[in-house]
Amino acid sequence: MDVQRHFIETSPDSMVSVMSAASLAQNAGFDAAGCQLIATAVSELCNNILKYAIRGQVMVRVLREGKRLGIEIEARDQGPGIQNTELAMTDGVSSGETLGLGLPGVKRMMDEFSLDTSPNGTIVRARKWRSLTSDV
Repeated sequence: MDVQRHFIETSPDSMVSVMSAASLAQNAGFDAAGCQLIATAVSELCNNILKYAIRGQVMVRVLREGKRLGIEIEARDQGPGIQNTELAMTDGVSSGETLGLGLPGVKRMMDEFSLDTSPNGTIVRARKWRSLTSDV
């Protein structure tokens, strides 16, 4: 299956990751709305890396499970971790000067979401699925 890995240290790195994820989703047969949701989720996760961890990486891969095809996004950093995950997943709460919609928004946009964090870093995994109507 297709896998993309992007190291995120600058805003241009983030933009490349977003555009590549949208292209991968389109090539996997996602409609325009699905591609936009995936691109937006990647953008939010890249922004979190740049804001809170300075650097990290984003991997985007195509998954196939039975009669469905998915895109998995994994964002990983070695930042200080998230002190209070319950608070971080609350709309409108931000430890920075943002709207506080990033992580909760990613969770809403995607079909599956997990967050693992420690003082050694954070890993976010999110998946978006579509039904297979023909072979891909």
